Amino acid sequence: MKLTLGWRVYILGATLCVALTICSRNFGDRGGTYFMASLTLAGIAYLLAIREFFATAVFSRRIVIVGLVLAAAWNIAFLRVPAGADDDIHRYVWDGRLQRLGYNPYLVVPSDPTAKGLHTPETRNLNNAYLPSPYPPGALLFFRAVTAIHESTFALKVAFVVCEFLIVFVLLDVLPRTGQGAHLVLAYAWNPLLAIEVAGSGHIDIVGALLLLVSGAALVRRWRATAAVALGLAISVKFLPVVLLPLYWKRVRVRDAALAAAVVALMYVPFLDRSFFNNGRIPIGSLGTYVQSFRFNGPVFAALDQVASPQLLAGLALLVGLATATWLRIASHEWSPDQFAWPMAASLLCAPLVYPWYLLWLLPFLTSASTLLIIVWTVSIIPTYVVWHLRALGRPWVLPGWVMPLEYGCLVIAAAIIAARRIRRSSGQQTSRSLE
Repeated sequence: MKLTLGWRVYILGATLCVALTICSRNFGDRGGTYFMASLTLAGIAYLLAIREFFATAVFSRRIVIVGLVLAAAWNIAFLRVPAGADDDIHRYVWDGRLQRLGYNPYLVVPSDPTAKGLHTPETRNLNNAYLPSPYPPGALLFFRAVTAIHESTFALKVAFVVCEFLIVFVLLDVLPRTGQGAHLVLAYAWNPLLAIEVAGSGHIDIVGALLLLVSGAALVRRWRATAAVALGLAISVKFLPVVLLPLYWKRVRVRDAALAAAVVALMYVPFLDRSFFNNGRIPIGSLGTYVQSFRFNGPVFAALDQVASPQLLAGLALLVGLATATWLRIASHEWSPDQFAWPMAASLLCAPLVYPWYLLWLLPFLTSASTLLIIVWTVSIIPTYVVWHLRALGRPWVLPGWVMPLEYGCLVIAAAIIAARRIRRSSGQQTSRSLE
């Protein structure tokens, strides 16, 4: 007996729920056998679900509601699990706490003996403690706001999950306005990276993704000032969306852009120090050190690192993203979600660091078959988690040699399959036309 569409989706959703629940129970051994096996199963189920989502134009409301309830269930399972001992969220608590105590996170180094009395049990062992904060001011102000309510990693995780759910509501408004089915919200909500990196580890990137989606929704509604300011706020969380600036050309007015720039500039005011007043240097904390010294899962950067300076390669990543956005802006007069996904994906591919949570920026915009290759990337990046397990065993923070070939090899194979199918479809259409 052939299963109906609804039952196929329910089975895949139930598989995801079971796999991710098992994954949450093994979150303390991230990258271990049970974690990797269950997360891989979840990734496969997600890709099969994507096939169903893109193959059908309309789903019943019941399927969408059940799908969102399942997503909420596995997010709650991860939310109840403590964040990893050295996850970035401990730095978030520290940065928020410092501001509330009257200190500048761009200047105070967590490992400084004079700062010992400022720590709490949740911040005492944060990672890269020898560096000040690398986060832009929007992120720092978000940390301060949440820790003012409750100073804990759990409070920040709750705030991030709220942002994750808000994206769902914005997508339910945006998708019909861009000619897509509301069921495609599940292409976002069911992605395993959300559970791992938002409800599990807790990463600020989901806040930026929400602001960026609000900006896109505002473009659809022709709310130009809102679109510009929301983009500015997203850039103030992390600098990745700066590559999308060409997409706003002639879609927002000059005064809207000026307003957005003014809002971002005001966010820097609480963090200005003497160096700014002496030489006009904008505070960026340890961001330069990250570009100069940190490497993880960046294939292009790794290939060119020996022949060019890190600053030049970082500029290349920026240029690739801007060029992609410019091409998309010329090719289409109407905004669509995939226009945000491709420039950021292209820039990340050339970046020195490609952690799994960086792909959170892309997830709300992966709602069409045109982004299938990026969707595959959100699953093929799963093997990188093995480095967490290896580090727990005392190994250095270095990806095993097989991880990147597997991750990006899957992308090459997927790209070849997609290209072959398009060529076959195009030749078939030409044949049918000649027969007519």
